[in-house]
Amino acid sequence: MVERADDRLVRLLGIVAYLDGAGPVGVDELARQFGVTPERVRQDIDALWVSGTPGYMPDDLIDFDAYSLEEGLVSLTQGRGLTRPLRLGTREAVALVAALRAMHTTPAVQADPERAAVVASALDKLTAATGEAAQAVDVRLGGEGDARVLGVLAHAVTTGRRVRLRYVDAADTVSERDVDPVRLVTQDDATYLVGWCYRAAGRRTFRVDRVLDAVPTGEAVQDREVDGDVDVFAQVAAEAGQSAQVAVLRLASPARWVAEEVPVESVTDLPDGSFEVRLRVTNPAWLRRLLLTNAPDVLAVEPADVAREVADAAREALAADDGDADDGDPPRLG
Repeated sequence: MVERADDRLVRLLGIVAYLDGAGPVGVDELARQFGVTPERVRQDIDALWVSGTPGYMPDDLIDFDAYSLEEGLVSLTQGRGLTRPLRLGTREAVALVAALRAMHTTPAVQADPERAAVVASALDKLTAATGEAAQAVDVRLGGEGDARVLGVLAHAVTTGRRVRLRYVDAADTVSERDVDPVRLVTQDDATYLVGWCYRAAGRRTFRVDRVLDAVPTGEAVQDREVDGDVDVFAQVAAEAGQSAQVAVLRLASPARWVAEEVPVESVTDLPDGSFEVRLRVTNPAWLRRLLLTNAPDVLAVEPADVAREVADAAREALAADDGDADDGDPPRLG
């Protein structure tokens, strides 16, 4: 799955800062530190090698020791100012204080003493540096759930151990299932566990306040490609007792913003420069608006009935515009 641009940007900046403090680091070790593959690390270094400060001439670019890289060692030789200590304005500092206070109150953090201590330490230091402005900020996120269950889940995520859940779904059906936990996420008023469910043989998202019990099995989790983000559309549909429709859109390059701003399950780049996104939709009207407003960049839509609905809507719009439903061709969708 193609990662989001903002996620990669954070990692690129982090790599520069990490190398400045740690010195030369092996490619495999750098990959482990940032949770990616060695090949991804080499791609990141290639991207950083042509990045730098305004002017962007050879002397303005971030630089690495090419000979060391050939031997599997990443050595930063010129950071171009990216390693200087960050100076925050008052508004930026207050925003960070708000984010840390919100994070510190989440069940996922409170259930893990080590994680809570790290967040509290960063919050205390930033609050002291910000001064009086930080005192005006008070943020608390909700999220119910049994504290013991949260503790078990947080420890399982941290240690990479499988858990056995007793779970009650939106239909009030209780089931028992083994899950390889990937991530705990707090979103809006709920905390979710994202993981690989052996009963469903696939990725699933569980509301923690619906977990009746969680017991460690002692088994290590299997190495799988599992997206750690909460599937917003699918979860909303599950809580409403509905089934979210899966749509696959093939879009031209100018519509890249869709992959960046719309919650999607996957993004696949294609050889001709276009790309495909897979997403779940509980509101067909929203999807029709998305496709109609970006019609010039829509190359294909699956399933076919969605494409037909959008084409019909386009014909109706054209008919209303010129008074003749037969004039003009609607956008081709699929």
